[in-house]
Amino acid sequence: MNHPGLYIHVPFCRSKCPYCGFFSIASTSLVERWLDAFKKEIGLYKGIFKEPFDSLYLGGGTPSILSPDQLKEIMDCLFAGYEFEDNPEITIEANPGDMNRKKIIGIKSMGFNRVNLGVQSFNDDELTFLGRRHSAREAAEAISLLRDSGIGNIGIDLIYGLPGQSLDALEENLEKALVFHPEHLSCYQLNIEKDTPFENMRKKGLIEPLREEMEETFFMATTEFLEDHGYVHYEISNFARGESYYSRHNRKYWDHTPYLGLGPSAHSFNGASRWWNKRSVRGYCEELEKGESPVEEHEDLTDEQIMMEKVSLGLRTRWGFDLNVLCLDSKINNAIIMLEGSGYIYVKDRKVIPTKKGFMIADHLPLYFFS
Repeated sequence: MNHPGLYIHVPFCRSKCPYCGFFSIASTSLVERWLDAFKKEIGLYKGIFKEPFDSLYLGGGTPSILSPDQLKEIMDCLFAGYEFEDNPEITIEANPGDMNRKKIIGIKSMGFNRVNLGVQSFNDDELTFLGRRHSAREAAEAISLLRDSGIGNIGIDLIYGLPGQSLDALEENLEKALVFHPEHLSCYQLNIEKDTPFENMRKKGLIEPLREEMEETFFMATTEFLEDHGYVHYEISNFARGESYYSRHNRKYWDHTPYLGLGPSAHSFNGASRWWNKRSVRGYCEELEKGESPVEEHEDLTDEQIMMEKVSLGLRTRWGFDLNVLCLDSKINNAIIMLEGSGYIYVKDRKVIPTKKGFMIADHLPLYFFS
């Protein structure tokens, strides 16, 4: 049985990030106001999801900047408000600069059994470019502290494809990450998002995005290096040291399993509908303080939309999608034959599964079935 997942979006960071351009320093009063509103939102969904949750993911901004008392308050409210399966996967996103022995002992005592560390790079020049406030040495120390404190499931986030980055520099980053034998690695290519400092730098000609052929080279170099070292490439950007370390929570997004999101800009899905909260922290708080829902928009999905999503999401993973979700006709059969012949997919046990080559154009593959 697929149990729903619970996602908590913590919209705070110590500094504005040039990568996402969204988070900014928050005052203590705003954090406390958000906490009070968050508790009210928990009450809105009591009894809505009938099955107990088997995953909890605390992420979004940098939850690790919260004090131990604030984190404990969040966890106590969640466990009091919702039912959880035995042995749930409980993840916190963390910045290396926030990790010290006392904080790690604290989050472990609260039930966190998985830590996803936003290292991004083990190169100080690259960290400076990305606007990160930790150094490569601090990142290494944080991982060592997590290990020494008995955290047995560590994920490391890395970003590659930075302007001027070489393949040797990419491989050096991966080698430094594998020194710690992380259970999970997420490797994201740098994308220049709208309304971020990086976009302004691009417009001024200060940075140049990777050319398409180099994007492919970096992608293949990453997957080949990690697979050669025993990692399973189970989703476009995600690698695990064995099936037991696949991110249980993130798989829900790709498998179309229901999940509940709480906090500003958090998204939720119940199998037939999707809704998302106001992005503004203050707007989110104002609605809940008035006794109103902070939902900004709601969408009821048609059968066709659900089918398209199952195909699109499946093509991001090593499991692909089941042919039974499609109404097979000559057009779809021809698309399958063409994509298989071109080396983008293969069909096994009535599953359409992307190849590594297919992963590189996963966003475009659904167009062959639905355009």
